[in-house]
Amino acid sequence: MKLFTCRTCGQTVHFDNRLCVRCGAMLGFVAGDVTLHALVPAGEGLWALAPGGGGALYRFCDNALHGVCNWLVPADGPHAFCEACRHNRIVPVTDPRGLERWRRIGLAQRHLFYSLLRWNLPRPTREEDPEGGLVFDFLADELDENGNVVSAAMTGHEAGLISLRAAEADDEVRESVRVSMNEPYRSLLGHFRHEIGHFYWQRLVRDEATLEEARRLFGDERADYAAALRRNYDEGPPADWQQHFISTYASSHPAEDFAECWAHFFHIVDTLETARAFGLVTDPKGHAELEAEVTFDPYRAPDAARLVEAWIPLSVALNAIQRSMGQPDSYPFVLPPPVVEKLDFINRLVHESAE
Repeated sequence: MKLFTCRTCGQTVHFDNRLCVRCGAMLGFVAGDVTLHALVPAGEGLWALAPGGGGALYRFCDNALHGVCNWLVPADGPHAFCEACRHNRIVPVTDPRGLERWRRIGLAQRHLFYSLLRWNLPRPTREEDPEGGLVFDFLADELDENGNVVSAAMTGHEAGLISLRAAEADDEVRESVRVSMNEPYRSLLGHFRHEIGHFYWQRLVRDEATLEEARRLFGDERADYAAALRRNYDEGPPADWQQHFISTYASSHPAEDFAECWAHFFHIVDTLETARAFGLVTDPKGHAELEAEVTFDPYRAPDAARLVEAWIPLSVALNAIQRSMGQPDSYPFVLPPPVVEKLDFINRLVHESAE
C-alpha cells in the first residue's frame, strides 16, 4: 500500500483516513487514479480535488452514509456506489453490531480492490455478467432465541459469488476458528484474497496452454473436491507438504493450492509496496543474506524471483519484530522452490490479464 499526501497541507495520510489530522480536510479515494485525495466542498454533496478545487466533481459512495466507505464516484456518473461497494449484494446492517462488522469487512474489501485496481484486473459486476460477475454476500449466522449460533454462515466462492461469514469480523470469532482449525494465519483480508483467487481461476485460466501449465503446477482441478477435503480433514496433509505447498490447506486440492498461492502473491506484493513507501531497508551487520531494499515497484515485478528476493529478508525482520512484541509471526510461512514457481505463474497471469 502506498502512502498518500494531503494536497492541502502536505501531511502524510493513509488509505483508510477520512480526515487529515493536521488541517481537517475531508479525504476521499478516487479509483480512477488509485489515490487518496484531499477535497474541497463544491456544493451540496459535491466535492472537488484539492488544492484548487477545479476540474471534475465527485460525490461519496452511498455507503459513506453508514460510515463504511471513503471512496468517491464521479458526480455525473451512473453509479451510486463506488468501484468496490457496487459488487455487494448482502451486507450486515440489521443492528449496530452488524454495522460495525460491515465497517471492518468493508476496509478489508477496499484493500483488496486497491490491488485489483493497481493491476487493472477484470472485475465485472453481475449487471455486466449475470452468470459469473463478481458479487459479495456478507452473511450472518443463524442464531437461536438466546443468541447462540445454530448454524454458522460459510465463507466460500461459487461462480463469481464470494460469501463471507460476517461474524469473522469479530476478533474472538475469527481467532477461535483459527485455533480450532490449527491455522497459522487467518484474517478478513486473507479471506478476500483467497476467495477471489477462485474467481480469477475461472476468469483467467481458460486457454489450453495456460490450463496445461496450471495443471502441471497445481494439479488437475477436476479432481473430486468433496473427497479431497474429506481426506484432508480425516488424514491431514501429506508428510512432505512443506516441500511443495504454501500451507496445509493448499495441499488439500489443486483449486485450493491456486487460491492460497494467489492470496500469498497479494500479501507479498502489497506488503513490499508498503515497505518501499516507508523506505524500509534490512541491513543487519554480519548477516548479508538478510540484506534487502525494495527499489522496484512490486506491482510491476518482472517475475516472482524478484519479489521473493526482497520478501524473505523483510518477512524475517517482520517476524522478529513481532516476537519482540510478544506477538505471533506476521508471516509464518516458508516458500519452497515449487511455490515460487507457482507464484511466478500467477505473476505472469496477472500482468498478461490486465485490462
